[in-house]
Amino acid sequence: MKSFRLSLMTGTLAVAMGTAPALAQTPSSLADLVGARAGQAESELSRRGYQTTDKSEVLGDGRLTYWRRGDECVAIMTSDGRYQSINQAGRSECGSNGAGSNAAAIAAGVAIVGLAAALAAHNDRHKDADQSHDREYERGYQAALFGSPYDDRHETEGYHEGYLAGEAEASNRRYTNTGWVRGAPDVARDACSRRADEFQNRPRGSSVPISVRDLGRGDFEMTMATGPYRSICTVTASGQVRSINPY
Repeated sequence: MKSFRLSLMTGTLAVAMGTAPALAQTPSSLADLVGARAGQAESELSRRGYQTTDKSEVLGDGRLTYWRRGDECVAIMTSDGRYQSINQAGRSECGSNGAGSNAAAIAAGVAIVGLAAALAAHNDRHKDADQSHDREYERGYQAALFGSPYDDRHETEGYHEGYLAGEAEASNRRYTNTGWVRGAPDVARDACSRRADEFQNRPRGSSVPISVRDLGRGDFEMTMATGPYRSICTVTASGQVRSINPY
């Protein structure tokens, strides 16, 4: 019943925004992702050439996000940590048809990369490689990352730890997508993301800028988030990293 209600709400929104009813259907090339875990599906969307956009909105008990690939635009409803529906949308819903920034593409893939990095760090600290524990950690991480309430009826240690890590990553993603942070040059943000990954010894794409300070004369100071860890990156507008230090 929930999936039906979400699909209906998505279709209603498309009509309200002027999207032709004929477009409110799932592209056959993405049908296999309906029902998939959101973090894993994001990685697969990126592999298939889609890029996230800045546009998203809360609708009912889910969140609607927009992805583009060339002239194609799709609207994806996420609820309870899974893709409930994927519908074609009007080209204008995804904004301008630019190539998009490399930093935005990195942010799109940070969900699955962040999970892998967070789980590896967690297991390293606790010397825990039990598959059941890892599954519970992933369940908690995905739930928090995509806004699902804490499942206290099925709480486990792994779920609790994963939920805390997912909350931290969700916070990082909210900050990195603010207009103020995205106002810094793409090349500068990308350079600091790469350097922070190296500094924190994390997989590529784990770090994102969550705060930016314009130092003048083409220099920026960025607070970098790598899961729960922070660092300070000083970088030029052309992407030359001058320094990186613990926060």
